[in-house]
Amino acid sequence: MPLLPGAEPFRHDGGDIGVLVCHGFTGSPQSVRPWADHLAERGHTVSLPLLPGHGTRWQDLAVTGWQDWYAEVDRELSLLTERCRTVFVCGLSMGGTLALRLAARHGAAISGVALVNPGNKMHERAAVALPVLRHLVPSTKGIASDIAKPDAVESGYDRVPLHAAHSLRRFFRLVDAELPQVTQPLLVMHSPQDHVVPPVDSARILARVSSRDVTERLLERSYHVATLDHDAELIFSETSAFIDRLAPGAGVEGMAASGGA
Repeated sequence: MPLLPGAEPFRHDGGDIGVLVCHGFTGSPQSVRPWADHLAERGHTVSLPLLPGHGTRWQDLAVTGWQDWYAEVDRELSLLTERCRTVFVCGLSMGGTLALRLAARHGAAISGVALVNPGNKMHERAAVALPVLRHLVPSTKGIASDIAKPDAVESGYDRVPLHAAHSLRRFFRLVDAELPQVTQPLLVMHSPQDHVVPPVDSARILARVSSRDVTERLLERSYHVATLDHDAELIFSETSAFIDRLAPGAGVEGMAASGGA
């Protein structure tokens, strides 16, 4: 099955600071590729996997579930921890939820977590009917390309398969229960105007994690897919500053990557 434009996974072999970047539900690596590219340009080793069922057609997503998506990022994390001395995890939307579960389960193996508009709950009234509705209705309208910036487009599905949505709802509830196990430094960047994930999700995450080193940044000019929106550069600079502060030598990798001393 051909991939959507920009949906291919991305890997960059850089220094011994590794960064795993996770895309969101019904999206693809394209939505966070500029984020990954920035980190690679800083000289870091970067992994941006394509989650199972994504990047092709929505019918492929319908036969996958959260266990498949989580297993993929868990494998990529294992590869990074084998290669790198320090590892960070970043995620957009459901990718942020995946990052939080990795943090909850892997503890000290992860040095920090950076999130953009992370998901925590399905708020639509119809969500409670998903256990039954998914057997009657195969899909509903898509959620891709919630972007304020003119002409910016997310490469994602125009339909949401309800079997996968049901699995995502279960995953949100699972990770919400695990949030107190998250102790790593946390950078949460979220949009006050988000038509997919409301700001209350970031607020709940910040309230429930056990992290003591927490930074919150508002993405005032962006909607949900902020990594492709007006605040993309802010996301990139905040993430780099977060890594530089927490990982000794991170700035050296960036200097080497740009040809500095």
